[in-house]
Amino acid sequence: MTALDASKCPNSIEGRALWTVGPGAAALRTEELPPPSPDEARVATVWSAISRGTERLVFQGLTDPVHRDRMRAPLQQGDFPFPVKYGYCAVGRVEAGPAALEGRLVFALAPHQTCFNAPASMLTLLPEGLPPRRATLAANMETALNALWDGGAGPGDRIVVVGAGLVGLLVTYLAARLPGAEVTAIDPDESRAELARSFGAAFATSDVGMADADLVFHTSGSAAGLATALACCGEEARVVEMSWYGDKGVDAHLGGAFHHRRLQIVSSQVGQVSPARRPRWNHRRRLEKALALLKDPALDALITEEVAFDDLPQALPRILADGAAGIATVVRYK
Repeated sequence: MTALDASKCPNSIEGRALWTVGPGAAALRTEELPPPSPDEARVATVWSAISRGTERLVFQGLTDPVHRDRMRAPLQQGDFPFPVKYGYCAVGRVEAGPAALEGRLVFALAPHQTCFNAPASMLTLLPEGLPPRRATLAANMETALNALWDGGAGPGDRIVVVGAGLVGLLVTYLAARLPGAEVTAIDPDESRAELARSFGAAFATSDVGMADADLVFHTSGSAAGLATALACCGEEARVVEMSWYGDKGVDAHLGGAFHHRRLQIVSSQVGQVSPARRPRWNHRRRLEKALALLKDPALDALITEEVAFDDLPQALPRILADGAAGIATVVRYK
């Protein structure tokens, strides 16, 4: 990889970025983007995606000091709670940088902004044939892949996924591709049923009749969902807790059958590669695999809304509201 030729991008340019400026409030701010340094590339954003779970917490200011270091995004500016420039699901085209990247589409853990400089080492090329709009789901696909590793999912398992939001449906999609696996997604919103079934899974609105799962993934972010996940467990089964509660406490009902059935609850978080894979996998290898797994056109159905970048500050309160309709929202840039 060759260093950037400064003559190709000698000047600063003006860009705009989304900042969360207070509880439930956001604004677009203009900023000067300096010429990229020799180890950086300049990227013009094409699409970004809103990661509802984490970005809702940031938008609401739910960033207790204990979480603040771990919740920082790689190219974040500002400090929690406000004002902060946040986001980590961006796809753009390299306008200047190393010859191997110039003109190519890349995924980056970058905030919502029209253009940005990033270390070339942080940019991951999109695989051939992957549309940039769908590639914005890469960070969520990484989360789902890591969770399957954390859970130890295997062929033939009875697997239940509680919570059919974006991450839950990506877990459902991956789990249903395990040979012989019997996968059921549970969500009170019956509008998610068609998607779950199109991925090869069954769908239910409650845990009735499901007390024999080998493995359960919980993604709903609610105490009721966690109770449902525990109720679905068979003897000595495992719940993989994927919900991110931020500053909020959650009740876990560990009475009843929890102890005598020897159930397990394990956490899964994408910041670290799953221990079982860590000796051989790094973050780049996992991200490249997540992008490759997104090549299936069926996954376009997960994107249920587009919003123009210019309209983002006004749209965010609706998009990030508790119980908001739809699954994934992507941001369209000019």
